[in-house]
Amino acid sequence: MASLSRNTLLATGACVLVALVGYQVVTRVHAVSELRAETLRNALPDVAVIQAKPSPKTVTLTLPGNIDAWYQAPLFPQASGYVKMWYKDYGAEVKAGDVLAEINAPSLDAQYAQAKADLAEAQAKYNLAVVSANRWRAMGKSQAVSGQSVSVADANEKAGLAQMQAAEHKVDQFTALERFKTIVAPFDGVVTSRDINVGDYVSSGAGEHGSNGDASQLFTVSDMHKMRLFVSVPETFSYILKPGMTAEVSVPQFANRTFKADFLTIARGYDPNTRTAITEFTIDNDKHELWPGTFASVKMTAPSTPGVFQIPTAALVFEEKGMQVAVLDANDVVHYHDIEVGRMADAETDVTSGVSPTDRIINNPPADLLEGQKVHVVQPAKGYDQENEEIEG
Repeated sequence: MASLSRNTLLATGACVLVALVGYQVVTRVHAVSELRAETLRNALPDVAVIQAKPSPKTVTLTLPGNIDAWYQAPLFPQASGYVKMWYKDYGAEVKAGDVLAEINAPSLDAQYAQAKADLAEAQAKYNLAVVSANRWRAMGKSQAVSGQSVSVADANEKAGLAQMQAAEHKVDQFTALERFKTIVAPFDGVVTSRDINVGDYVSSGAGEHGSNGDASQLFTVSDMHKMRLFVSVPETFSYILKPGMTAEVSVPQFANRTFKADFLTIARGYDPNTRTAITEFTIDNDKHELWPGTFASVKMTAPSTPGVFQIPTAALVFEEKGMQVAVLDANDVVHYHDIEVGRMADAETDVTSGVSPTDRIINNPPADLLEGQKVHVVQPAKGYDQENEEIEG
């Protein structure tokens, strides 16, 4: 009986020992297997994927602009002299031909009188030359004088006529300048600046107002029945500018109002320093509510190009032959696709061809990522882009 108990105890101990050894073997094999799997996983680069989304149906762009008058004319004198009187002040509404100011020009008056006297002298000399030429021609018919003398008389008559005509043109010139002593409005509008006072000496010509001999600006008259709006549009957005397009305009002095602006034209060239094109709109302004020089905020909305998708700019791969994106297949293997890009911004880029909504595109792919390489897809931690997406959604 004692021998049976001993054998049973030994058998039980052997079983426990075998079980313990088996457990350790299995545990080690499992650990090795897990280590191998983890090593293989660590050997694969972690990537985050995104999918292209259709671009918005409309493109909205807000840019600063400057409002100017439909016509704006700085007026300079064509006659130098002293301001006798001005009749229109800042803000005065004027009609074409209204007198704005008068100038006393004694020097011009003296030159005008001299020109008229020179004309009278030239007329008298011409009349004498005509009488003399007629006499010489009459005597030439009777062979009383030489043909040379008759030719000289004819030449003197023609010279007298030319001198008289020159004197007449001189008088016409000063007659025109005399009219410039009266400054008139060139068109219907508003006087937006007056740069003279009674007694000021003004110089004729064109240039900036000053006392150093430059021409003196007298007034600025602005036609404000319609205004011109100038906006510098970036090169990447100039494609939205087309005839029939309108824009909403906001100005500081009317905080709760907007004005409608109609597209007029665009400069067909870009400034190489700013990569922008000057774009011109028009705004109806019958009540003269808008003034020249006003700063404006211009909101432009236009239909977007159909069939365009948007992806994060960070997903782009810049290659010498063009743009690409890294796309994963069903087995998480990388394949590079050529794409055509449109508008590029800091956050997102428009793709016109080369992607589809079902493509799994690697966002911010590593620089050493190779074609045909297998990767491990991970869910990125919530960051700036995701938070923005939640807010926009």
